[in-house]
Amino acid sequence: MTQASLNEVKLRVPGEYDMLALLGEHDTFLRIIETAFPTTQIVARGNELTINGDPDTARQARTAFEELLVLVQEGQQLDENQVRRVVDMVRSDVPAPSGIFTEGVPVGRGKIIRAKSLNQKRYLDAIRKGTLVFGIGPAGTGKTYLAMALAVEALTTGAVSRIILTRPAVEAGERLGFLPGDLAAKVDPYLRPLYDALYDMLGPDETRRLLERGTIEIAPLAYMRGRTLNDAFVVLDEAQNTSPEQMKMFLTRLGFNTKMVVTGDVTQVDLPAAQGSGLRQVRKVFHNIPGVAFVELTSEDVVRHRIVASIIDAYRLFEEEKQGE
Repeated sequence: MTQASLNEVKLRVPGEYDMLALLGEHDTFLRIIETAFPTTQIVARGNELTINGDPDTARQARTAFEELLVLVQEGQQLDENQVRRVVDMVRSDVPAPSGIFTEGVPVGRGKIIRAKSLNQKRYLDAIRKGTLVFGIGPAGTGKTYLAMALAVEALTTGAVSRIILTRPAVEAGERLGFLPGDLAAKVDPYLRPLYDALYDMLGPDETRRLLERGTIEIAPLAYMRGRTLNDAFVVLDEAQNTSPEQMKMFLTRLGFNTKMVVTGDVTQVDLPAAQGSGLRQVRKVFHNIPGVAFVELTSEDVVRHRIVASIIDAYRLFEEEKQGE
């Protein structure tokens, strides 16, 4: 890379890498960067990019391409969402955005789960380092999926001997009594998202084998009472629907060589208002306890369809306006 003038920078892509991987089909990724930095003009010739424009903006556009090139060199296949996230991080002066996407969690079958935002990277780091981690944020931010990926990694590397996944059997407007079947059949729909994540990571056959052996246990939160959970990776999902008493009961199950991750969205509590949420309470109770971490995720970390982030923000603004009234 050389700088020909104050407002022109060049980036040469090594010949062994296909420019299509960096620029996207029909220059889709290039157009995203041009839109993000409208005062620049970007020209691609052969394996070289020339960026003209305001010095600071041209530098940022070049940095965005450099970070994307790192991902291409790592063998990753870029997509539009990833390109937009890298560009947003460069514009926010986040150092080395590519580093957020290069570190992954191997979960078997050659599959690697990667963070897709800065907060997700912080969340993964907190779980790796801490004993008890609370991941709090709206739907679609990867709270449960990333925690389960680290649980699978811990199991396959021998760091723990079992995985325990649990969630309260309380959902929006429904109760167990209205569902058909015995207790196992009644609670199964509440636990289905956890099964789906395991199937995605390990495959149905391996998941069933581990469940049958008891190496992976998926159970309603009520089944945790009276137990001490040793040598395990424990994930409590949908924790906003725990009562304060249930949350205390769960947290005091923590045993030796055990890691706990608690996930939830405090804006989607399905409990009666008078009962209160254990997840909301615990944020006020725990202060500066070694080994305990809270990671907040926001609509910017949503990895579902882009409109989901807008939906979440719209509801947040509506609730804030209603409270103001």
